[in-house]
Amino acid sequence: MVVLWTDALVFLLVFLVALWAVAVRGNVHFRRPLHYFAGNTTGMVSSVVLLFFVLVGLLDSVHFYTDKKNTAEIVSALDVMAAPLRERSEKTYSAPFAATLYSREMMELPDGSSYWGYPRLLFGGAHLLDPEREWAADVAKKTLLGLLGGAAVAVLVLTAGVFLMRLKGLDGTRSKTGKAVLATLFCLLTGLWLLGYLSGYYHVFGTDKVGEDVFYQAIKSIRTGLVIGTLTTLVMLPMAVVFGLLAGYFQGWVDDAIQYLYTVLNSIPSVLLIAAAILAVQVYMANHEQYFASVLLRADIRLLFLCLILGITNWTGLCRLLRAETLKLREMEYVQAARALGVRQSSILRRHIFPNVMHIVLISVVLDFSALVLAEAVLSYINIGVDPATYSWGNMINGARLEMAREPLVWWSLTAAFGFMFVLVLSANLFADAVQAAFDPRRVGDR
Repeated sequence: MVVLWTDALVFLLVFLVALWAVAVRGNVHFRRPLHYFAGNTTGMVSSVVLLFFVLVGLLDSVHFYTDKKNTAEIVSALDVMAAPLRERSEKTYSAPFAATLYSREMMELPDGSSYWGYPRLLFGGAHLLDPEREWAADVAKKTLLGLLGGAAVAVLVLTAGVFLMRLKGLDGTRSKTGKAVLATLFCLLTGLWLLGYLSGYYHVFGTDKVGEDVFYQAIKSIRTGLVIGTLTTLVMLPMAVVFGLLAGYFQGWVDDAIQYLYTVLNSIPSVLLIAAAILAVQVYMANHEQYFASVLLRADIRLLFLCLILGITNWTGLCRLLRAETLKLREMEYVQAARALGVRQSSILRRHIFPNVMHIVLISVVLDFSALVLAEAVLSYINIGVDPATYSWGNMINGARLEMAREPLVWWSLTAAFGFMFVLVLSANLFADAVQAAFDPRRVGDR
């Protein structure tokens, strides 16, 4: 098994989230908002969609060596599951569900003559004898079979899940929210089965310039988006929380020093700072090639440093919010009473201030997630984002610039990247709205 830097940090983050969930399980201050969130239909549906993306990202974060053609190669669990998509490459562009290449080429007939036509694909539609006559009926038939098979699998899985929940006395499926969650799970399972079934016969989202399956690229890009959104949070959160609480509580020279720090940092254009950091990493890796023998390792280090520099440049906004909230909380009666009784400053910060700003931390984290996912796409578009060898929606969009300018138009790479990124960001925003509604102290009386 191979553990990359980002893999270790991803599973560390999962462990910390699980530890936090266990710690606050019996806390009444969190139980009431979580109960409110569980009754929010939009929030629960978006949680299910986000959970699907997280599972894909975790599968793609389990790496190990595999011996292929007497050559050791680092692959992930997702690569093994999607082996047909990864290994079935074509010569160049092909449209979604196509049986031939997208551009005409000069082909030679058995009698030695040649003609200008569309060559057959090696894998897409290879089972068709006469694509011109059989293609439409075959796609319709395969789609129907995939939908029926996916619906059957979804019904079996959901029925078993509901049965187990009722055995344990956890039946929340009869409510409006429960039915919406079941419907979302049904659509996800059916869609996954359908796409997997069709991918065995066609390139569902077509192929790119080098003949690689675009559907495989879009799935692999999920991990990059999640890593950017989550690991950057892991970097920025400690600095924002510590500096924000210290500045708001102690004031004086501590407040002045922290304000000076984030004011200076905000005055530096973040794009220039990110570009300088990425360039420094590239120079270091070029001068120490012996430590980065694998393309995957080089790409992983660049992704890690991108998360670090994004975290360093994005903690200031949350720090300002926490400083302002702490300035208000330090004047509350219970904090003044704790001071009068001689309670240590560290205990006041830990027991009285920090728990009362956690709603701001949670809301800011989920709101920043979607912004960071979009930031990766923008940075990769201007070539200062992740490594070009890394699968990401930003790299797909960047590559689609030239594809959109050619004739005939190649539109499916941009569409696939946009579609997956749109679903993830929309789900994250809806989830953030639900979290904000659940943890907003002003709405406690409405519950």
